[in-house]
Amino acid sequence: MSAAAERALPSAPGPMDGLTEAEAARRLADTGRNEVAARRPVPLRTRILAQLRDPLILVLLGAVVLTLAIRDHPDAIVIALVVVVNTTVGVVQEIRADNAVAALSALSAPHAHVRRGGAGRSVPATEVVPGDVLVLGEGDIVAADAELAEASALLLDESMLTGESVPVDKAAGAALSAGTVVVRGRGVASVTATGAASALGRIAALLDDRREPTPLQRRLASLGRVLAAVTLALCVLVFALGLVRGLPPGTMAVTAISLAVAAVPESLPAVVTLALALGARRMVARHALVRRLPAVETLGSVSVLATDKTGTLTEGRMVVERIWTPAGAVELTGMGYEPEGEVLAGGRPADAPALDPVRELLTVTSLCNDAALRPPDDPESGARWTALGDPMEAALLTAAAKAGLPGRPELAADRPRTAEAPFDSLRKRMTTLHTDGRPGRVLVCLKGAPEAVLDPAVLDEPPDALEHARQEAARLAGHGYRVLAAASGVRDDVPDPVTAAESRLTLRGLVALHDPPRATAATTLADCRAAGITPVLITGDHPATARAIAVRVGLVPGTGVRTPADSEEGGTGDGGRVVTGADVAEGRVADLTAVRVFARTDPQQKLEIVEAWRTRGAVTAMTGDGVNDGPALHRADIGVAMGARGTEVARQAADLVLTDDGLSTVVTAVEEGRRVYDNIRRFLVYGMAGGAAEILVMLTGPFLGLPLPLRAGQILWINLLTHGLTGVAMGAEPAAPGTMRRPPRPPSQHILGGGAWQRLLLLGVLVTAASLGAALAARGLGLAWQSVLFTALLAAQLGVVLGLRARLLTRQNPFLPLAVLASALLGAAALYVPFLRSVLETEALGAAGLGLAALGAPVGFFAARLLRTAFRPSGPEAAGAPEGSGDPAGRDRTSALR
Repeated sequence: MSAAAERALPSAPGPMDGLTEAEAARRLADTGRNEVAARRPVPLRTRILAQLRDPLILVLLGAVVLTLAIRDHPDAIVIALVVVVNTTVGVVQEIRADNAVAALSALSAPHAHVRRGGAGRSVPATEVVPGDVLVLGEGDIVAADAELAEASALLLDESMLTGESVPVDKAAGAALSAGTVVVRGRGVASVTATGAASALGRIAALLDDRREPTPLQRRLASLGRVLAAVTLALCVLVFALGLVRGLPPGTMAVTAISLAVAAVPESLPAVVTLALALGARRMVARHALVRRLPAVETLGSVSVLATDKTGTLTEGRMVVERIWTPAGAVELTGMGYEPEGEVLAGGRPADAPALDPVRELLTVTSLCNDAALRPPDDPESGARWTALGDPMEAALLTAAAKAGLPGRPELAADRPRTAEAPFDSLRKRMTTLHTDGRPGRVLVCLKGAPEAVLDPAVLDEPPDALEHARQEAARLAGHGYRVLAAASGVRDDVPDPVTAAESRLTLRGLVALHDPPRATAATTLADCRAAGITPVLITGDHPATARAIAVRVGLVPGTGVRTPADSEEGGTGDGGRVVTGADVAEGRVADLTAVRVFARTDPQQKLEIVEAWRTRGAVTAMTGDGVNDGPALHRADIGVAMGARGTEVARQAADLVLTDDGLSTVVTAVEEGRRVYDNIRRFLVYGMAGGAAEILVMLTGPFLGLPLPLRAGQILWINLLTHGLTGVAMGAEPAAPGTMRRPPRPPSQHILGGGAWQRLLLLGVLVTAASLGAALAARGLGLAWQSVLFTALLAAQLGVVLGLRARLLTRQNPFLPLAVLASALLGAAALYVPFLRSVLETEALGAAGLGLAALGAPVGFFAARLLRTAFRPSGPEAAGAPEGSGDPAGRDRTSALR
């Protein structure tokens, strides 16, 4: 049951009209925003100290002290400069990532529905003030502590405050606590406390607000510790070899320390955080709001997409096309929610005898209704009428207008509502009580799913009439319609509870509503399959309606599909079978993962379906919009909520919110998740290959007659130029061709799986060979071989970063070639700027030396291009994929789960 209409329409004058806008603004200034224990900003000095406490930075600081002690001032200056630059870059990246996450949090903040000046409106929950009038409906989160003034079958979940799992009934006069959830019914309440003064605020003040690292960051931190241990062991070896050759212990100690720092990509955690945060920001521009940062990395592994129907696969703009009554059937013309169209009987405008029973039915569905229709603000602009509230209920109001009935406000004024039993997913019907204009008489209006209404316990109709109505409902559902049944009756007593009125009623007829599939639905599902993602439809609609939509969007084949009757008889399951919630509940389905269409499901069955896929090892994304979808959204690996028509509970339970309610946006988000993960892998291969090359140069150089291949300052300068600008720029690389034509990566796959570690080692060997080859040639020609080696090693690594690009000549990320150019210029400055030359102890190179060093760039570039596709496992394991390079060979492969 939706309270959206009541929220959006002007309220009748009275004590609960709410504050004026001016008074609300004044109180907001006085009491502050409705926030609980706002996250304290991290002081700059704390960020700097956190960077300086990094183990690798502490090692560098020790190296500064050591170089000063042995009076090696040039290396001391370089190492200190590296510390300053690395710390600055780390702090800047951390601030950018925090700002990006904060912006996402602001976008996903909950809203509240209030009355101000007698009119309903939606405001950010942070702007609710004491004295505001809250209008609550199913799925809403109570924005502040409040006192309940009006309630209709109101049931609240207070478990997040009390730990009590059973929802609590609330009546007028009851106290409501901020953060509790409306499970059923509706209410109106006056706010008594906000922010830190609320019950939620007092609890939040006791909580720890430290942000936990993402799973990927934890895996990378673990990898970093292993790399550090291996690297330190190799550096000890370098140190020992230097001592054997008679080099000064101080010089070798500083060199070994610098090599250890350069070999480990210490900027990786910052690059990862920034890549995830900026990836999430990119998704916002594509109508996907990420509420939790780890969801960005998980999206790349999604292998099953469980979707609902209405508004996701379909337009969500329902239209009543047919009405059946015991007296006959009519058709309605018109599109959308515009109250324009005709009622036709036999192809002609319906006359009074045909129209009267239709009007009786539509009067019932208009009274038993909480939606409203809103005309366009500017009719001349071509804008369309819009629905406020449930699209299905709005379509019923449109049909009533076409039949010549007065609007809902007029009907409600003539027959005021006195009580109601809201719709819920278990009863599948809604009942309202109204005054009948005669003393002591009560009008009962009921609408709901045919199986919940066409019941002898509800209707006072002969068995043959009920069977005829059931057959008609099945026929309409078989044509893809969503079918509602309506009934009414007059009682001499006021039933208590309201559900006691759901008996001895008169059937008014059936309403057939059509919600056409989105134009992009079939293409979206085809894209899912091409990406190795299995789409599954889970809906509460009639099995025949679900099957009709599934066939139209290509989810199941149009021929050979088992009928709902076959399903109910418990036939053999297959991908084209439509399975009902009753089948699931009674255990008639041996393997839930073999089914692609589920109908008439309840929230518990959604959980069972999701859990079945997860047990099989799938990574599931689940869409939902209702309060009852919260558990399934929470259980799925990626919960996806609808931003436009979803409840607040669903949005807050989800990891991803679709601001346009389109399923194609999920596919876009998956592509973005894969792009981010590929870029992180690409940076890891690039950074670790460079580190491996530096270690190999220092280990093998002495055996080739190069006593001290590189000085400490030179190693750190290369590290600064390769891991700094270029590392950050790599995070903005576009998605590779074929990104959505390969299976998802297995979630258990190592970050360096899929052949990545073999590629990085081979790249390191080739870069080492090119650099040492240039140095040996320079020594043979009597040139400054150490400066040639320094320049060649830098050039080769910059060639690698360009060679690893998935789209070589793309203009979508100009930052990477600019970063490479800047790094090359800074590398040249180390040779030709006197201050840097003296600090780094390099020599200016002539044309011959520069030419030898420059050969490292094409070697690194072509090596990276050739190795992009090397060492890939065949079969499903290939999903781990290239570093974003796409997988042309895998275009026709599908997930093993399909």
